[in-house]
Amino acid sequence: MTEATTIQLDKKVLKKLKDAKEYPRQTYNELLDKVVSVFVAVKKKNSYDEFLHKIQQAKMKELWDNKEDEAWDNV
Repeated sequence: MTEATTIQLDKKVLKKLKDAKEYPRQTYNELLDKVVSVFVAVKKKNSYDEFLHKIQQAKMKELWDNKEDEAWDNV
């Protein structure tokens, strides 16, 4: 058997965990493992999106900040 630990949770967090179960006999350990896996995957994706956004900023500034476009503002 694996090592186990005890954690304290607010009652409202425990209710959210109960509501999030995919099936009645799913353990909190299984549920939390899945939640953490999804969270890490989303965090990685967001980091990648931020990386792409930073790379694209310079090119977008070059494309949008030019005299030709500014001329249209005064038409």
